[in-house]
Amino acid sequence: MDRMIYLSMTGAKAAMQRQEVLSNNLANVSTNGFRAEMAAFRAVPIRGDGASTRVPALETTVGYDSAQGPLQTTGRNLDVAMQGNAWLAVQGLDGTEAYTRAGSLDTDAQGQLVTRSGLPVLGEGGPITLPQGSTVSVAHDGTLTATDAQGRSTVAGRLKLVTPDAPLQRGADGLFRGADGDLTADPAARLQDGALEGSNVSPVETMVAMISASRQFEQQMKLLHSAEQQAQTAQKLLSNGG
Repeated sequence: MDRMIYLSMTGAKAAMQRQEVLSNNLANVSTNGFRAEMAAFRAVPIRGDGASTRVPALETTVGYDSAQGPLQTTGRNLDVAMQGNAWLAVQGLDGTEAYTRAGSLDTDAQGQLVTRSGLPVLGEGGPITLPQGSTVSVAHDGTLTATDAQGRSTVAGRLKLVTPDAPLQRGADGLFRGADGDLTADPAARLQDGALEGSNVSPVETMVAMISASRQFEQQMKLLHSAEQQAQTAQKLLSNGG
């Protein structure tokens, strides 16, 4: 009886964990550059005397969906969408170099190039500062050209674009980082100006998966209820026999 309770309990927990991942993905269906989180479960037998029949299901994060999201043309000069597997380098709140696909950029009061959330955008030499009052255009290789009111154009820097050889690791802040530290700039990486990449989360597929996880959870709870009924029946039989 305890085996049935144990398996039902671990199954219900796994279904809840899957529901959390799917809910987070669905909540970011409108987040630019968001990569759908993927999760899997594996059976891990418990070692020890009397526990060889206990095999719980443990969650293991397999990474993220690397498929490119839909492109939306905005016409805004500081909106960029990375092409292929290119990523934009930014500076996280912890001061470390991180990477994102969200390319909606802006300038702060000091003229520093930042993301919409206020994170400094990194160039190949560090944070980028643009001339005040200038009009900025972004080339396909990430080169920033600033044009002043007199029509004079100067190169203000170049966005640091990287192309990772291995999957990046998602941090608690939603940014991605290299498993072995900072990545080197890729001169062959390209972007599309005047456009933004949307989330690669499919709302229909995610909703179907959430319904499936909910039904799995309900099934596990039914097994727990069945185990309780069987335990009560067995207790009555033993009581009558005594």
